[in-house]
Amino acid sequence: VQLQASGGGLVQAGGSLRLSCAAPGRTFSTQTMGWFRQAPGKEREFVAAISWSGGIISYADSVKGRFTISRDNAQNTAYLQMNSLKPEDTAVYYCAVKWGAVVTGHWSYDYWGQGTLVTVSS
Repeated sequence: VQLQASGGGLVQAGGSLRLSCAAPGRTFSTQTMGWFRQAPGKEREFVAAISWSGGIISYADSVKGRFTISRDNAQNTAYLQMNSLKPEDTAVYYCAVKWGAVVTGHWSYDYWGQGTLVTVSS
């Protein structure tokens, strides 16, 4: 599954962005979708994940209450709505998919997008 993440950009602290993840010509409607991020010099970290049905969702503590993950299986697209952005949210954001349960470890995900850069200025 080839994934394409988009929607990144430069935003001021307190602003919002919505990231999208699509798989042109493929479907991931039966797979768990996750969002991860990696800041310069840091490890890749879990942000959020959603089960194939949307019934199970998990967030990192650092984004709870600010970010919302969702998916539209009919459009074969997943989203990450990011509100109240902080400078520490600055990173390259990646979407990824896996079979099976929602988990937070990036090593469990099988297919990855190319990443989209989010920069939050103070």
